[in-house]
Amino acid sequence: MSSQKVTKLSELEATAICGNDITSSVLYVSALTIVTSGKYAWVSLLIVAAILFLFRKIYGEVVGALPLNGGAYNALVNTTRKSTASVAASLTILSYIATSVISASEAMAYLHTVVPWLPVISATILLLSIFMGLTILGIGESAFVAVIIFIFHLACLTVLAGTVIIHLYHRGLGTLWINWRTPTPHKKPIEDLYWGFSAAMLGISGFESSASFVEQQKRGVFPKTLRNMWIAVSIFNPLMAFLALTLIPIYSVHNHMSDLLSYMGKIAGGNWLATLISVDAAVVLSGAVLTSYVGVSGLVERITLDRIFPAFFLKKNRRGSCYRIIIAFFLLCLSILFITKGEVDILAGVYTIAFLSVMTLFATGNILLKLKRKSLPRPERASWPGVFIALFSVIAALIGNIVKTPQPGQPANVVVFGEYFIPTIMLITIMLNRIALLEILLNFIEFLFVPILEFVTNINQKIYRTIDKIQSQEFVFFTRGDNISNLNKVILYIRRNEHTKKIKIVTAMDHENKALLEKLKKDLEFLKRVYPDVKIDFVVVREKFTPELVRKLAKKWGIPINFMFIGSPGDRFPYRIEELGGVRLII
Repeated sequence: MSSQKVTKLSELEATAICGNDITSSVLYVSALTIVTSGKYAWVSLLIVAAILFLFRKIYGEVVGALPLNGGAYNALVNTTRKSTASVAASLTILSYIATSVISASEAMAYLHTVVPWLPVISATILLLSIFMGLTILGIGESAFVAVIIFIFHLACLTVLAGTVIIHLYHRGLGTLWINWRTPTPHKKPIEDLYWGFSAAMLGISGFESSASFVEQQKRGVFPKTLRNMWIAVSIFNPLMAFLALTLIPIYSVHNHMSDLLSYMGKIAGGNWLATLISVDAAVVLSGAVLTSYVGVSGLVERITLDRIFPAFFLKKNRRGSCYRIIIAFFLLCLSILFITKGEVDILAGVYTIAFLSVMTLFATGNILLKLKRKSLPRPERASWPGVFIALFSVIAALIGNIVKTPQPGQPANVVVFGEYFIPTIMLITIMLNRIALLEILLNFIEFLFVPILEFVTNINQKIYRTIDKIQSQEFVFFTRGDNISNLNKVILYIRRNEHTKKIKIVTAMDHENKALLEKLKKDLEFLKRVYPDVKIDFVVVREKFTPELVRKLAKKWGIPINFMFIGSPGDRFPYRIEELGGVRLII
């Protein structure tokens, strides 16, 4: 057996893997929130940071009590039924798929702005392939790349914020005052804050990733990853939205939904900063792809160990990576990319609803853990008010994203989500109930084919009985002392021309001829060995052969006269053939 090298992640490495996903949200959530809630965007993002603080405790309690891979699935499988937990697993897998495809495609789209000749779809496939290879090599190698990306991203955001602040110092806050007097999209502050909050909740996507690979982290690292991610998004997400409002009129943000930060860099620092932010966007979104690979690997390994997926996926290489899970995930991402033809915006509905549903289920798992596993030790506990506030907040955001009016020409979020979620949950349902389904199939086959089998069996038995009945009919050959050659011809003739396996060899003599009888017995014993499938009886009748004897024997044995044979008679035979009543001649 090959030895497997297992690497445990440090605080920086674990934070980088999941942090690249959650901190990359600043690239799109700022513009999305400004468009949705106008001047209150940064307030909405601060509210999200407060909700995320509550989730730190929720995740810390659940994973502290159950430090196993799987995230929301792990929380539910230990507190409720596996079928319920499998829903969380399905949603998490969908979230990872959407994250991976969207992040890879958006990363290459950003890079395309710097390198215009770059083919986006081909580059997306290459990026997915590279991170598949990195993950197969092992989580240690993946973490090294993730750390570089994470540090570079935070440095770029810091440079951007510092440059914008310096720019504002020289140019003033005129744009901010204009934006502050601009009417908000929904006219009422409470509505603006709600819809902004619903959109801003996407800014914490990736927070759940750390729980999916907690077993690969060193002891005590997990809660630190939650703290570090919370600090990062609590600072940069509201800050970038606020700084954007100081630089760009709200009505112009619509034109920069995909490159708002890059545009901010261009205004505050020039083309060099815009290019830096574009490169950073490409790099950190690539890091989010890595997060998806690492997270889905830990999750699918866990649910496969619980026999939801076939054990085929548990095969590991020498570095301890479940490479079959990683390859399958890569192929699934490629299929989604080809199905959408590179227009991955339609996956946003899947991404939004799946992620927020996972957060909802995790909070639900925390409640079940409190109720059903009270005695289970845990390093920290979330308060009941904090859990309910977090749960209802995420449900509110989920409802907001479900009922949100889609862009012209795009289907509703819930419709797109259903197209991907329903097949996924059907597959897992089949795996969970495969024994019952196999039993149903077996019962169906028995219902369909057992009557046919019984019919065929009855027919076979009747046919065999008919064959036995036909073959049970005896035939008679009268001999006067034929040699063994003639007797052999008699048996061959009967076998070839009659349906029987029973033959009586009869000799009629009114006076005993011991020599003849001994010779006949000896010859017939030999023929019995030659034809073991034919029952040969030798009968001696102490009477003279006459037509009356033939009729008497036919009546006694129940054998029709036409089933009796004699050899061809000579001139001295005292009877005419017709007097024998139908006896047949065969030799």
